[in-house]
Amino acid sequence: MLLSSLPQSFVDKFMPVPESGCWLWLAGKQSGGYGACRHPVTNRMILAHRFFYEALRGPIPPGLQIDHLCRVRSCVNPNHMECVTCRENLLRGVSPAAQHARQTHCASGHLLLGDNVRPCKRYRQCRICNNKWQRQRRSRLAMKNS
Repeated sequence: MLLSSLPQSFVDKFMPVPESGCWLWLAGKQSGGYGACRHPVTNRMILAHRFFYEALRGPIPPGLQIDHLCRVRSCVNPNHMECVTCRENLLRGVSPAAQHARQTHCASGHLLLGDNVRPCKRYRQCRICNNKWQRQRRSRLAMKNS
């Protein structure tokens, strides 16, 4: 990986941070914090981290995304990046979906594994808690109808 292979105008737009190893993009950024720049050949707007990855490590395989292992969106150090699927990238993050996927127990403390997981359209559900709720619901409806 040779920085000398990059255009000088790109090398001047990032600052190495020795403590973390990140290369922070100092030029323009998108609203989400990712660095943005113009490709030196096509003159099209591109994400800076994708340009650095492809220039220094090679093409990004089709169907994969770049995941910042350092979790710093403005970092353009290709050693801090990995090509992963969209699903893997999302699950590694801190979104509600990622947090729920890492959840091992329901709110009542039941283990969310195997037969105790009731798959729903949007999330995993504890079968023990759902069965209890359904029994209580049927009981309330029976009392109401009698």
